[in-house]
Amino acid sequence: MQIKNAVFIKGVVGTDRIFEDGTPQCVILGRSNVGKSSVINSLTNQKKLARVSSFKGSTQEINIFLINKAFYLVDLPGYGFANVSKEMRLQIQKMMNWYLYKSGYNFHKLILVIDADIGPTKDDMEVLANLKDKTKNIIIVANKIDKIKKTAYEDRLKNLRESFSQYKVIPYSASKKTGVIELTAELLK
Repeated sequence: MQIKNAVFIKGVVGTDRIFEDGTPQCVILGRSNVGKSSVINSLTNQKKLARVSSFKGSTQEINIFLINKAFYLVDLPGYGFANVSKEMRLQIQKMMNWYLYKSGYNFHKLILVIDADIGPTKDDMEVLANLKDKTKNIIIVANKIDKIKKTAYEDRLKNLRESFSQYKVIPYSASKKTGVIELTAELLK
């Protein structure tokens, strides 16, 4: 199982016919600067499919990618702190709330990307609590595991699995390609 075809379709900021065309939607979300774009690029084996930036808040619309001509990977802007104006931050939050909670769309899978080194933040846990009724197919991607010191790795992983005990937790490193096969298999199920 692998992703053989991935293309960027479009970025949207609200209601769009594409969400209603019957194509399954797999949503990827996480706080600002957690590495969602790097995860997307490593999954699809394309270096520039999703724009990677060190600038917090660079994703400001809902980006839609068609994967294997079978499902949409829907990349949401990061939540939490972003280097954008207060007005833009409110606009982004409103757009995300609409898509996640008010749109009525059914999500085939939901991928919550967290920073494995930092661990789940209050925002991560709040988002997860709000989403658990939207879909049963939630996958936790513990990104940046390569940043964890070797001496702390096992304890950190154990803590992550305990924090997310009812979900699949995938240790992930976009730069080292750790977890790519496992996450791909989950998406293509």
